[in-house]
Amino acid sequence: MKFKNLFLTGLAFISLSVLAGCVSKNGNIKIAIPNDTTNEARALLLLQDKGVITLKEGAGITATVRDIEYNPKKIKFSEVEAAQIPNILRDVDYGIINSNYAIGAGINPIKEALFQEGSASPYANILVVKEGNESLPKIKALVAALESQLTADYIANKYEGSVVSVVARPTDGYAPDVDYDALKGTSISVAASPTPHAEILSIAKEILEAKGINLVIKEFTDYVQPNNVVEAGDIDANYFQHLPYLEDFNNQNKTHLVSVSAVHVEPMGLYGGKQNSLEALLK
Repeated sequence: MKFKNLFLTGLAFISLSVLAGCVSKNGNIKIAIPNDTTNEARALLLLQDKGVITLKEGAGITATVRDIEYNPKKIKFSEVEAAQIPNILRDVDYGIINSNYAIGAGINPIKEALFQEGSASPYANILVVKEGNESLPKIKALVAALESQLTADYIANKYEGSVVSVVARPTDGYAPDVDYDALKGTSISVAASPTPHAEILSIAKEILEAKGINLVIKEFTDYVQPNNVVEAGDIDANYFQHLPYLEDFNNQNKTHLVSVSAVHVEPMGLYGGKQNSLEALLK
């Protein structure tokens, strides 16, 4: 009878371990983080903010895993292309994911993130044009449409906090110093990520159509081509990145791209993979 009780106790222990998720065989927690320069740093800064790791003094928006000074849990980091982290989440203990990729993968950031950045994040997503085109009437018209109250309301209602408008004073959708009659029949082209950028641009498209302006939204699924096509002059603007990424891109590629509007922020968050709570990470 004693042996039977011990056996049942062992089974119960094993069952609970399976349900709770197991840390990697070598005893280390594995966290997948984005492998591009600014988003990797952003992920590490988030972990530092939550007290999980400490970075070397001075490590900022270009920090990498080599800048980790204190790692009490001996976390192993898997550096993965940001868009792929939702796909490999089941293979790691945790993953740090941008909200746009979480939403695209059917993950609800509000309900499923174990913790997130605050909405005051410096990583607002921006509308970008080639330097010298900032004051073109069609660009001003596009900015006013993206910074409209209609757009801000759409973001609030559609994403329920997973994406947050950062426009301080939304417009009525139209710029007072633009001659919209002169723009009738004009097309404006914008490169954008599918979610949420192209979705948000659909509201700007409706606003511009009311003035006879055609907004052409071209969807891209990578980080490089949207900047390249704007630099080449093939597309008027793009909407997919934050300012730290743009500044690093310009520096690395000798491009001449500038931000004309900060529209929304997508809080980056930590999501459970093999782990379904923060216990393994913070206990």
